[in-house]
Amino acid sequence: MHKQSKEKAWHSINQEKVFELLNTSEKGLNSIEVQERLERFGTNELQKEKKIKPVELFLHQFKSFLIIILIIAAIFSLAIGELVEAIVIFLILMGNASLGFFQEFKAEKAIEALRKMTSPKAIVFRDGEKKQILTKEVVPGDVVYLSEGKQVPADLYLFETSELKIDESMLTGESLPVSKEARVTKKDIPTSEIKNMVFSGTYVANGEARGVVVRTGMETEIGRIAGLVEETKREDTPLKKKIDSLGKNLGLIILFIVIIVFLLNLYLHTRTPMELFVLAIAMAVSAVPEGLPIVVTLALAFGVQAMAKKNAILRKLMAVETLGSTTVICTDKTGTLTKNEMTVEKIFTNNQFVKVSGTGYEPVGDFFINDKKINPSKKKSLKKLIEISALCNSSEIIQEKGWNVVGSPTEGALITLSRKANFDYKKFRERLTPEDKIPFSSQRKIMAVAYTNKNNIVSYVKGAPERILQNSTHIFEKNKIKKLTDSERKKLQKISDDMAGEPLRVLGFAYRKIPKEKKHGKKDLERKLIFVGFAGMIDPPRENAKEAIESAKKAGIKTVMVTGDHKITAVAIAKQIGIMEEGKMVVTGAELDAMTVKELEGIVENVAVFSRVSPEHKVKITQAFDEIGHVVAMTGDGVNDAPALKRAHIGVSMGLKGTDVAKQASDMVIEDDNYSTIISAVEGGRRIYDNIKKFVRLQLSSNFSEIGVISFAAVAGLPLPLLPLQILWINFVTSTLPATALAIDPAEEDIMKRKPRDKDENIIRSLLPFFLTIVSLMCFVVIISFLWSLQFEIEKTRTIVFTTIVVFILLLVFNCRSETKSLLESKPFSNKYLLLGVMSSFLLQIVVIYTPFFQNIFQTVPLNLFDWGMIAIFGVTALLISPRLFNKLKI
Repeated sequence: MHKQSKEKAWHSINQEKVFELLNTSEKGLNSIEVQERLERFGTNELQKEKKIKPVELFLHQFKSFLIIILIIAAIFSLAIGELVEAIVIFLILMGNASLGFFQEFKAEKAIEALRKMTSPKAIVFRDGEKKQILTKEVVPGDVVYLSEGKQVPADLYLFETSELKIDESMLTGESLPVSKEARVTKKDIPTSEIKNMVFSGTYVANGEARGVVVRTGMETEIGRIAGLVEETKREDTPLKKKIDSLGKNLGLIILFIVIIVFLLNLYLHTRTPMELFVLAIAMAVSAVPEGLPIVVTLALAFGVQAMAKKNAILRKLMAVETLGSTTVICTDKTGTLTKNEMTVEKIFTNNQFVKVSGTGYEPVGDFFINDKKINPSKKKSLKKLIEISALCNSSEIIQEKGWNVVGSPTEGALITLSRKANFDYKKFRERLTPEDKIPFSSQRKIMAVAYTNKNNIVSYVKGAPERILQNSTHIFEKNKIKKLTDSERKKLQKISDDMAGEPLRVLGFAYRKIPKEKKHGKKDLERKLIFVGFAGMIDPPRENAKEAIESAKKAGIKTVMVTGDHKITAVAIAKQIGIMEEGKMVVTGAELDAMTVKELEGIVENVAVFSRVSPEHKVKITQAFDEIGHVVAMTGDGVNDAPALKRAHIGVSMGLKGTDVAKQASDMVIEDDNYSTIISAVEGGRRIYDNIKKFVRLQLSSNFSEIGVISFAAVAGLPLPLLPLQILWINFVTSTLPATALAIDPAEEDIMKRKPRDKDENIIRSLLPFFLTIVSLMCFVVIISFLWSLQFEIEKTRTIVFTTIVVFILLLVFNCRSETKSLLESKPFSNKYLLLGVMSSFLLQIVVIYTPFFQNIFQTVPLNLFDWGMIAIFGVTALLISPRLFNKLKI
């Protein structure tokens, strides 16, 4: 066992010596060795990012501009001798800060948990089998399999490569992918020139490889500079920025109003300087919405956590807002709209069809010709097709809580096919010497693997039927190889199209023998092929796909299928699930190539399916929808999908089949690859935005009503209707428990029957009709309450006004829950936390009025039944204004 060393020049050592030093082999490690190395070297992680420091988070609660205004108010109270008032303001501030700290700490923990859910994985060889593990579990000596789009999990010494190119931009700054190959290089050369090593954190841009881990964690090349590498700071959402900006603007407005009223009273000589200071403090305290930043953070964090429980992981919080505005979802077919449980159901070879039984990846099933069971090993052309399907393959199936695929689902179906035919592909591979490999790519739509036997190099090829037929010059039929004519090629293409229409996902299979002595290049491996047949795989639509698409339609969202599959297959599935309707268009990749973006804009609104597209086409599609005003969500899973994911308003990557590159480029990861989860995420995004609007509606209405009432009394020369402590108490009891409960309010029943929200909507402007009406009503009601109660002693007058405002706001909470429904229609008892919050706040108000200790602090007096009757009459007016009145008003 070696000691990890970042200085050791592994690239200059030959392969045998590397395996010897690492005490491993091409077959990888066993479980015991892995455990021992984990204990010795630790997990494969860079230095842990800074943990949340509770003290810093608590102090952060006092950095808000609004809170600073309250602190200044407390200092002024202290300066003018109001010691009790100053102490209570500080105590309420501490209570508010403690609540804010608790909520934000939970929110931070929730976001941290989401980050862990998107941890990358690696494919390794252990105990003689391919296994998928968390990257942090990789140890020195592990043999790792790399494929297109995968992130390199550690520093690897390459001993087998095929067309390998690595994106090392994050390490070297080089924007173009670098070619790699398994050959020893000179010792003293720069990292960028090392060809037989790949480094942790870089990405596979093309090809495949196997390599042995030489360094992990902080010993890797990226670990060496880890001190310079910081995780990207989480950016606030545009809405959060607007709310924070609103808070600062409110503070400035408050200061302006305070100064005007202060100077006016000073000029009129209606109050003493001491009374003016108390007035200034009261006005400052009245308009400060202390809970605003806290509740926005809470709504975002817990809303996102709720979405994660439904398999939608938001990588960027700002995507929450955009989700609610999404008008078009461009989605892959395979695995998203369909189950991605490929099963070979039908084979065409030797001019006849073969049916295959069995479902999923369990290697149990039989072969039938004309409903008669056959032995596939006795049919030479069928045996050859099965041989190609297993040897031109990079995946495995394993039995672990059922049968699962390690690798591509399509290739997993082909391995399952070979196992059903009792074809021992592992032994077959052992008898052959690997010669070369051309990995599948979305552009070429073909894959070739070459092996050497006694006299020949045999190239096994699979791919899109049209590409296989195009590259084939001969056909294996009736146990003979004969020339493939153009008419036969057309006939075979028609058979492939018919199979695609069933609908089956069709692959073509072919091979070529090249004499050892004949000179050849890589491209020769997939030219002049001998065609063998087609395999048709069924990939049924997900049970909930049709329902999810219908739900999207009701929500004003257009669903567009974007697939690399054949046009006929795509249309057949699209019709089954309700995407393809009468009058809608299908556009192929070839047709897209012939169009400009401007031309595409003219028809894209009427397109339901894009077939045979490449990742590059997705960018064009996104751009066309964007140019005509749509908000686009685009799904993707491949390395080349990254540009389209970044170009879309919402980039959605797949958690199961998605490459690491796609996940890094996306805004949201769908853990179950299910289209219905995207729709669920849209609903979640709408709910979060709605809940933030509910709180803003309540908080600003109550704060501005308070300042309106105080301003009226100040200008009219009347006594202050409320004392600073009473105002602060009102804000505390109404903006903590009940208002916070709004942040987790359930979604309204019709939330997915509304049209998408305008992406440029100004949340404050959209609430102005409601806001202005409620502020006017509340000011009017409280002023009437104040004028009526002036007949009593000033302490009782203030107690009545104090309690009237609390009752009015606690009832107003229920009228803030919906923009479209009345109180009864919005099911007032559906949020138990809200009911509990309202009752708790009311009980606290009772305590303040009737407990001698608090009476002395808040200068309240007990109220009789008649007083409570009047307060109830004044307070219940909060329920008179129906949200329906403002539903269609726009400002």
